[in-house]
Amino acid sequence: MRYDDITHAIGNTPLVRIDPAVHGLEHIDLYAKLELLNPFGSVKDRTAWAMAAPHLDRARADGATVVELSSGNTAKALAVIAGMHGLPFRSVTNRMKVPEIKDLLLLLGARIDELPGQGECLDPGDTEDPLTRMYRTVSASADAILHTDQYFNPDNVGAHATGTGPEIIKDLDGDVPGHFIAAVGTAGSSTGVARALRARDARVDVTGLVADKSDFIPGIRTIDEVHEVGLFDPETYDRIEPVTSLEAIDGMLVLLRRCGILAGPTGGAAYFGAVRHLRTVDEGLRATAAAGRPVARRRAVFIVCDRVESYLSYVRERRPDLLNRPPRPHSVRTVTDEEVAGARTLDVEAARPWLAATGALIVDLRGPFAYATAHLEGSINIADELFDEMVRGGLPFPPTRPLLLACPVGERSRRYAALLARMGHQDVASLDGGIVAWRDAGAPLVRRS
Repeated sequence: MRYDDITHAIGNTPLVRIDPAVHGLEHIDLYAKLELLNPFGSVKDRTAWAMAAPHLDRARADGATVVELSSGNTAKALAVIAGMHGLPFRSVTNRMKVPEIKDLLLLLGARIDELPGQGECLDPGDTEDPLTRMYRTVSASADAILHTDQYFNPDNVGAHATGTGPEIIKDLDGDVPGHFIAAVGTAGSSTGVARALRARDARVDVTGLVADKSDFIPGIRTIDEVHEVGLFDPETYDRIEPVTSLEAIDGMLVLLRRCGILAGPTGGAAYFGAVRHLRTVDEGLRATAAAGRPVARRRAVFIVCDRVESYLSYVRERRPDLLNRPPRPHSVRTVTDEEVAGARTLDVEAARPWLAATGALIVDLRGPFAYATAHLEGSINIADELFDEMVRGGLPFPPTRPLLLACPVGERSRRYAALLARMGHQDVASLDGGIVAWRDAGAPLVRRS
């Protein structure tokens, strides 16, 4: 194929059947839509071009800067597109969590504004969620800007409703897959593809995948975070299921080693979540066949969003053994089940008088959006991935200072309590049942007004 412009190569990515010997499904054919083969390396190439293309001429005339709230693939694609058209690009983000992406953006000439920045702890009195803070920063700019606005721009959805979804149907010879499994980030690709498929067959079953609790998978939001996104509509999905970062890496390894697909952790999460859900469907089909009733073969599709090369540090942090590296010292991932079982916990009834008597520091490990919605009075918010970085350098607080750690249901905070106790903190506890138990007990919370 010959193109006069690299943007003409966006889209029309392959749909590849996964060998049944790999996934083990008997009555379901599973296909991967290889969005990693877009020219800039990800599914976000479609989104970036759809959002920017109609406005580039005006942006050039105005001398505008292209601006997006992104720390990942959307920023990368827009940086390339902006540069091709002689425009500067600015990425505004809560935090750059993947160093390879940050380095690549700098290589592409992007300006990166991190809010609040890697070295800062969030102000416990600040009830703005990260998106609100970032939007306020963008709107305060005195320069001419082209804000592509991936979280609310309908062109994000449209790129997939008119492109990705119809391509899937075309490559299945006009058939509509019975199942579509999608990781949910901005919700653009999952919403757009679901819309296109259901326009042909309203019975299409759609599974949305989110990152587990306060876990981090590049390109996927947690269930708390996804509600910040204007494009997200829970009615799009028949179910929403969590995937952990380790499950995402497990799925990624299958695609890498068994399928020859150089997928990143987002694609790995999509594969893992797809097989997990479809295994239950397949068991039902097997039972039907065993009963002597006819079973029609089904088709399912998931999206491989991007490539693995940008996430080697992510893998190194979570699975150093895969890269022949020893585990990092002071890592919560080294905490054993025995240490977790021995960690000190306080239920709500015990925690309230203990807090009053000791003046303990309360550290809320949830994401900023959940914290802003409701939190314990006087607590500080250090999202768990930032807390993880702090702990690597040693104890983040004086070892004799009473400390209560809290997370949504008390699981992550208990692991961190075990780690700090191992490191020598003398008076650390985890809130048993987490913020949910505190709320359910009717204990006071500072709520967003």
